Amino acid sequence: MPLSTSLPLMPGLIGGIGTPEIIVILVIGLLIFGRRLPEVGRSVGRSIVEFKKGVKGIDDDIDKEAKAETAPKLTDQSVARGAGMDDVRKVADSIQEDDRPASD
Repeated sequence: MPLSTSLPLMPGLIGGIGTPEIIVILVIGLLIFGRRLPEVGRSVGRSIVEFKKGVKGIDDDIDKEAKAETAPKLTDQSVARGAGMDDVRKVADSIQEDDRPASD
């Protein structure tokens, strides 16, 4: 059993990327960025945070739109008109029953 594990990135590569390759990549990155490495890390962190905020904002907008489409849209007038409609119907039905002639 080999000591280094390899991560196959591309099926065409023989062996994939192992521990020695990752170390070489890290050393090259350290040489390129050098003293600016903390600054680069901060900017990458800020970018990730901004990306997450953007995704969360989009999710919130989608949820808000979904709730707005499913919720009934009521105006003040429709609420006032529909608020006592059951009571009005009951009174109207009782008046109509009182006005009917008694059939004996």
